[in-house]
Amino acid sequence: MSKTKLPIISTLLNNDSLQHAGYLAVAKTRAKVLKVVSMVLPIPRPLLYVGEEACYELCDMIINEGSTNVFIATDEVLNKLGVPSKVTDYLDKHNVSYHIYDGITPDPTFAVVEEGLSESISNNCDSILAIGGGSVIDAAKMIAMSQGNNCKPQKLIGILKARKSCMPLYCIPTTAGTGSEATLGAVVSDNETHQKALSIDPRMIPLAAAIDPVIMKGMPKHITADTGIDVLTHALEAWMSVNASVETDYYAASATKSVMHYLPVAYNDGGDLKAREEMGIAAHYGGIAFNKAGLGYVHAIAHQLGAHYSIPHGRANAIVLPYVLDLNRKSSEKRLAKLARKIGIIESTQAGKSDKELASYFIDQVRALIKSVGIDPTVKGMKESDFDDIAKAAAREVSDTYAVPTYMPASGIKDILSRIKATSEKRAADDDSKNDKVA
Repeated sequence: MSKTKLPIISTLLNNDSLQHAGYLAVAKTRAKVLKVVSMVLPIPRPLLYVGEEACYELCDMIINEGSTNVFIATDEVLNKLGVPSKVTDYLDKHNVSYHIYDGITPDPTFAVVEEGLSESISNNCDSILAIGGGSVIDAAKMIAMSQGNNCKPQKLIGILKARKSCMPLYCIPTTAGTGSEATLGAVVSDNETHQKALSIDPRMIPLAAAIDPVIMKGMPKHITADTGIDVLTHALEAWMSVNASVETDYYAASATKSVMHYLPVAYNDGGDLKAREEMGIAAHYGGIAFNKAGLGYVHAIAHQLGAHYSIPHGRANAIVLPYVLDLNRKSSEKRLAKLARKIGIIESTQAGKSDKELASYFIDQVRALIKSVGIDPTVKGMKESDFDDIAKAAAREVSDTYAVPTYMPASGIKDILSRIKATSEKRAADDDSKNDKVA
């Protein structure tokens, strides 16, 4: 956003008494610009390997591309569990050197990225392979782009800030969630405030990725659930976006269908390789969909809940998603009804129902899915004193970046926060009452 517009947005966000039309005009204009940019800007797709041999096929590509010293970015837990060994054993067998950096943390900070960058440079690595979830992949993107441009990661925050391409970058997702291996952005957090900053550049999309269900089968149930709802949120926000297209609709609907069917399977049986593979593909498709169509209020609010209350991103999305679907119930009822029909979840009892009824039915099915995978819909420690900051930041994120079907003033976001807080307090009170009876 240009500096000249920031004061306008800031004033509107700080004064709900102003007619909402001013905020809407700015936000909708930006959404139209984003749509034109998404149509004109070439967005590459990574070469995708899928299946139990996918990791080996990806390694063959890395070797054939001439890499002799691979920087493997991962996290400490995955490294201790030996997850990278499927790759490192193969590289050893083919006499390819590598250096493992396992210092990447959830919501990686600039300091984490800088440490990885220093290790990659000092070890003379000539390609970068991310093995992990969204945080690992985002950090690897920033390391690869920083090394390729010989600059600090802070210089890359914003849109198209790099002058050169990134280092050769490859990814093996270990979670079916962010779809980061397919997206043109990376999120990194401030070292002190932990506020998230975004770097956007199509040149940071990896050259190739491997969706390997064997790698994914070790995901704990709660991570399977959280990341699975993250996939669903990407797909639904892309589907409801006013910048949706025939292309993004295909990927969003495919991802939604897979999540509705395969997430409960993967949650209940982590060793089901078919379900793991389908969820991995769904995450990839969700990333492709929101690359062009964008996201919405679920992500905008969830980002702030994560920053303020240290909630994992996928679970924050799951908490917020039903409320935003309710918000969009009227404006998106035709679209949601179409999606319900398209993905085949309509039961015989729902045949012949109106769009309004089918949209409500679909939203109920999403709620049921979230409940079935054991996600706690509450936030501990919510403070009304935080609501102004959360609402303003979320509204600003939407107005800056997303093309949503319904725009809210800050007061509308605070209403959602109040409802989440009320639900959380009621759940806590009910739990206390049950504990007292047991005692």
